[in-house]
Amino acid sequence: MQFVQGLPQGVFVGQTHIQHPKALASEQSELDGFNLALHVNDDPKRVQSHRMALLDEFAEFGVTKITWMTQTHSTICHTVNEAMHLVALVGDGLVTQKKGHALMMMTADCLPVVLGNADGSEVANLHAGWRGLAGGIVENTIAEMRSKPTWAWLGAAISQPCFEVGAEVKDAFCSKYAALATAFQAGEQEGKYYADLYAIARFILNQHGVATVLGGDQCSYRQEQDYYSYRRHAKTGRMATFVFMS
Repeated sequence: MQFVQGLPQGVFVGQTHIQHPKALASEQSELDGFNLALHVNDDPKRVQSHRMALLDEFAEFGVTKITWMTQTHSTICHTVNEAMHLVALVGDGLVTQKKGHALMMMTADCLPVVLGNADGSEVANLHAGWRGLAGGIVENTIAEMRSKPTWAWLGAAISQPCFEVGAEVKDAFCSKYAALATAFQAGEQEGKYYADLYAIARFILNQHGVATVLGGDQCSYRQEQDYYSYRRHAKTGRMATFVFMS
């Protein structure tokens, strides 16, 4: 398992890929690989087997709890520490101050963002589709944290050349942050633009005092051997971005 380098000691961050040695065979070619989502009509037993394999890997680093969400492209964030939720929390952001508790976010083109403080005592994980990003999921997650985040990591998402959007998407961001006009390139058709989710996230993070932003150099759409992409295939699996402290 590969982890992001350059983070505070005891903080582990990463993202799963399509290829995984514990991936089970699927009767649906669109879901081949290490799919971790239950909502894409995959075999639930297969998905749970993948999730348990991941937990087994995390356990080697002291993880005893893992939290998944029902993600809804919202701006809702929850703090999870001691409680184990029998029903999945609804929202798109998680915060914990508890060691050994893995926070999970699923994506297939949307942007996963991991946050943490300087001494490695608090971390957060959030799912930022364009709606959540424009609506304030980053800001709300920062507000949910007890300490000031000093670093962030951006997982694999769809890159600007592959992410065409309408004028309403540009307006949703620029009405809030005028400077974000530079994150949109005019498309071939009138009223269409190519949006840079990475640049948007970096700007918002910097505006809220997060000076160190790592990652943001992958493309879920183009790197088809590595990542699932909803824009590439509407029926597809999901990767998971994770963070935990040990």
